[in-house]
Order: sequence, then structure tokens, then C-alpha cells
Amino acid sequence: MTQASILLVEDEALIRMMLVQMVEELGHTVIAEAASVDDGRSVAQIEGYDLAILDINLDGMSVRPVAEAVRSRGLPFFFLSGYGSSGVPHGFEGTPVLAKPCTLDRLKDTIDAVLPNGKT
Repeated sequence: MTQASILLVEDEALIRMMLVQMVEELGHTVIAEAASVDDGRSVAQIEGYDLAILDINLDGMSVRPVAEAVRSRGLPFFFLSGYGSSGVPHGFEGTPVLAKPCTLDRLKDTIDAVLPNGKT
């Protein structure tokens, strides 16, 4: 397995810490974290990462600007949501959604499914 660098955008600190631990347990590295749309968009535009994991709702705001920044770079990502796929931002229908709370196995399966071939 090749280690992937991951951008994590999640507004709940405890969930973010849990996800970092899970990602690292899977052999990947969280290279950047953000808790807001503004910070997430900035980091998504400048950091070097292989994959982004994006919470759909960031303190009541849609993660869409962050998703647009990731997509504009041609990088893979998936959404994380406690509400299922109903909150997926317009224009991102069909993007994978991982329900939270998630298990380590579900997180692994989603990362493996979204990363380009040879990256996992």
C-alpha cells in the first residue's frame, strides 16, 4: 500500500481528531486540517495532497467552495455527512458520501474506492 496524503475538512474537533487517528491507522497521513469553509478553501488551493475528505456542513455552511477548489485541481475527494447524501452540494451529485460516524473498515473502503489506481 502506498501512503496517501489527505486533506481533512471537518468542523467538529473531536470528530476531526478521531478521523486523523483512523486515517493514520490505515497508513495514510493527514497533511492539513481545516474547520471552516474559508480555511478549507485556502488549504485546498495551496497544499499538496492526494485526497480530500470533506464534511458537507461546516458550522451551518455548505462545503461547496472547498469541493470546487479540490475539483478544480483534479484531485479526488469524498463527502462525510451525518445526514446521508441529501445534503450533497448542487453540482456534486454522485460524489461518494461516507456516513458518520463511520467505522475504520468503511473509511478504508471509501478511501480505496476514491483514490486513483496504484495509490492505495
